[in-house]
Amino acid sequence: MAKPRATFGVDLHLEPTGGGVRRGLTDALREAVRTGRLAPGTRLPSSRALAADLGVARNTVADAYADLVAEGWLTARQGSATRVSDRTVVPPAGAPPRPREPGRPTHNLVPGTPDLASFPRAQWLKAARRALATAPYQALDYGDPRGRIELRTALAGYLSRARGVRADPEHILVCAGFSHGLRLLGAVLRARGARTVAVESYGLDVHWNLLAAAGLRTVPLPFDERGTDPGELTDEAAVLLTPAHQFPMGGTLHRDRRAAVVEWARRTGGLVVEDDYDGEFRYDRQPVGALQGLDPDHVVHAGTASKSLAPGLRLGWLVLPPGLMEEVLAAKGGIDSCGSLDQLTLAEFLVSGAYDRHVRAARLRNRRRRDALVAELARRAPRVHATGIAAGLHVVLRLPPGTEQSALRAAAWQGLAVHGLHRYQHPEATVERRDALVVGYGTPPDHAWSGALEALCAVLPE
Repeated sequence: MAKPRATFGVDLHLEPTGGGVRRGLTDALREAVRTGRLAPGTRLPSSRALAADLGVARNTVADAYADLVAEGWLTARQGSATRVSDRTVVPPAGAPPRPREPGRPTHNLVPGTPDLASFPRAQWLKAARRALATAPYQALDYGDPRGRIELRTALAGYLSRARGVRADPEHILVCAGFSHGLRLLGAVLRARGARTVAVESYGLDVHWNLLAAAGLRTVPLPFDERGTDPGELTDEAAVLLTPAHQFPMGGTLHRDRRAAVVEWARRTGGLVVEDDYDGEFRYDRQPVGALQGLDPDHVVHAGTASKSLAPGLRLGWLVLPPGLMEEVLAAKGGIDSCGSLDQLTLAEFLVSGAYDRHVRAARLRNRRRRDALVAELARRAPRVHATGIAAGLHVVLRLPPGTEQSALRAAAWQGLAVHGLHRYQHPEATVERRDALVVGYGTPPDHAWSGALEALCAVLPE
């Protein structure tokens, strides 16, 4: 009768070869440790479990373990599991050297990420426990490709209340962040036969590249002190905007231009994609309502938890015009690509009021940082002018002409990660050259903020 398979212990893949069972097993284990496939501290299966898995005698495994303990590859103590010893891994002969990781900067002021150390772990865990305790067992099955109804319902209420979005749960699609949502919209536009999408002169190349990957050419629109100018929109299939807080310049799209872009969409049937990436954070101004509220039939409102909570959650949403949902679902592949439990947790976080409390606390913390930055600039670098400071998590520091590259070189010497404005300019944009740094003051943890601010001031022209 065949031996029953082991039903306990840990799994371990080994392929003993040549020289007898014991020698083959010993050589295979030694090689797995030597090459690093079994990392130091890894717990090995018991001799009984591994013997059952390999179909060999238990004594054979025990003897192989003993040999490797004697050689120093493994460690074993009575009453404790056998483990891989803590020793230097020697790569096999001829193996290419592992690439060295580039040095991490001492200070990080790159925009795009909030202070991850301030993530509300205790409140999130509390919401996760409540969500899991009350979730129906069907929540663990393959879900609705639009996302969990609990989250879509919570988002409809929150976005209506806080951002002026006109939506119901049936028109909301949960996606894995804004980039995922943009990829879906790009696929839909291309399937419709679209060729071009208008974008802002300043923005993120990752977004332009996603549209290019969908077969769409991006055409930059003019930009001035009132923001992006939609006056040159013609027969483009869509336009991608950050109207509430332009990235990276930081301004708000002028009300006349908000009306003009909506009128263009109504007249031509074009689609407006509104990236509301940090709409919750404003300091010295009244909140600016979502552009979608002007015309839900022609504007896609795209939001995300990446700036308000953390990008690692990979949770975003699209509020779609009624006629667009089926096409986007087809592009998504008919599956729910976001974890149901995370969606249920965010729904609980929203409904319980924990999200509002977290946003208010983050708003206050980031306003204090912004105020400290502006005050230090006035004291130490009066020639540097800060713009886009009324909202968001970053600021643009205007530099004297011709000094952007020298400031970036000085920042590198200081171990300071920061981006120049030129990095965010569309390659086909014809805007006037501006020398500036784009500083993400929301990025460092609290304990590192003063050091980052000191390093920043050290690289700016006095």
